[in-house]
Amino acid sequence: MTAVAGPVAGEAAQAQIPNNSASRRDRWANIRTYISAVIILLWCLAPFYWMVVTAFRDVNFTFDNTPWPTHVTLDNFRAAFDESTGNRFLLALGNSLFVSTVTTLISLVVGVFAAYALARLNFRNKFLILGFILGASMFPGVALVTPLFQLFTRIGWIGTYQALIIPSISFVLPLTVYTLTSFFREMPWELEEAARMDGCTPGEAFRKVIMPLAAPAVFTTAILAFISAWNEFLIASQLSNEATRTVTVAIAYFAGAIPRQEPYTTVMAAGTIVTIPLVILVLIFQRRIVDGLTAGGVK
Repeated sequence: MTAVAGPVAGEAAQAQIPNNSASRRDRWANIRTYISAVIILLWCLAPFYWMVVTAFRDVNFTFDNTPWPTHVTLDNFRAAFDESTGNRFLLALGNSLFVSTVTTLISLVVGVFAAYALARLNFRNKFLILGFILGASMFPGVALVTPLFQLFTRIGWIGTYQALIIPSISFVLPLTVYTLTSFFREMPWELEEAARMDGCTPGEAFRKVIMPLAAPAVFTTAILAFISAWNEFLIASQLSNEATRTVTVAIAYFAGAIPRQEPYTTVMAAGTIVTIPLVILVLIFQRRIVDGLTAGGVK
């Protein structure tokens, strides 16, 4: 018994050494992953954190280098909504909400049908069409400002909501079509075929089978489209007026509202007001966003 147990115990000990080595390698790999994630997170959140800290500082301590809030005050947030200086920040918030919502809804309605056609239907040059759609999203917006300004001036659209919504759709729609096309392409054909065998028309199969399954992807695309439309600045800065000015443009006008003064803390407070709702939106629906981005990857 002893002679047999000796070699067996030695082999078990030798087998345990590589396992321990592999476990240590996995542990160090996880540690490196966590460290890298923390560094990237700090790098991305540092500007936002400094904006929030500056937003709560007293104006006399604007350039204080203390990395945490000192001389905390809410006067900067009250100043952001003070219309006596000429800033109509509350109206700009409403304008951005309206333009972003309408842009998102139209982009989703058009994008869902376009993406379904590009992914599920067979017709000539559909990949060429998809290429043109993606190419439109890569076109620099600064090159469109002058033509759009001339066109909308000629037809009397400068300072109207449609002058902000239509160009915004042209930038958001390619993102919508591309995201949903990738999802529809990975969706199993058998689901739709089974619905048709059960007596559904193509429209009923799309409405009752495809759309419920595509809900996570549509929801994710809606959030991404809304954020993209909410953050748009270049086109809105040239095609809006005081009544239709969006919030990103309104913040840029803070510097000229008070003569001979740069209201850095007020600008930071306005930026915080604009950014925090988007952060909360993403945090609340982060599970749906991840589900939507990965839903088309598993058949």
